[in-house]
Amino acid sequence: MEARFCPRCGARLQDKPPTTCVACRYELYVNARPTANLVVHDGRRFLAIKRVMEPRAGLWEVPGGFCDGWEEPAVAAVREAREELGVQITLGDLIGLYIGTYEYQDERLPVLECFYLATLADGAQLALDPRESSDHTWFDLDRPPPLAFESMDRAIAEAARRLGL
Repeated sequence: MEARFCPRCGARLQDKPPTTCVACRYELYVNARPTANLVVHDGRRFLAIKRVMEPRAGLWEVPGGFCDGWEEPAVAAVREAREELGVQITLGDLIGLYIGTYEYQDERLPVLECFYLATLADGAQLALDPRESSDHTWFDLDRPPPLAFESMDRAIAEAARRLGL
């Protein structure tokens, strides 16, 4: 984050965050934004969707997104499945937490990515949100394609390990 001015009083900052505004003493930090992501699996395969938005449009990813203001990551994961896939899921165990980078509005932002195992609810029929993704497919957990974000590669590898693949 390249903050140059205090978000509270507008005074010019002396240093990059973490820093303290000399005018109003506001302490400014760059904290990772939380995300909730799903490795939706059927035991041997995982569901991937193709991104339509930048960054990294056209690459495969797992469903997920940013947590809302006071939203718990597990709740956000269920919401993201409903919004992006149009389905209910059964949320499983937390796979892991990873620090990643997300490019937004010409800034590189730190993100805290929370990955969960999940399965589709019985009889679920995918209905992708075309603003989010253009396609979906199932890949073998032990042979994933290159994914949009490095943290997804790590989460898929850990999911495969946990599922005994």
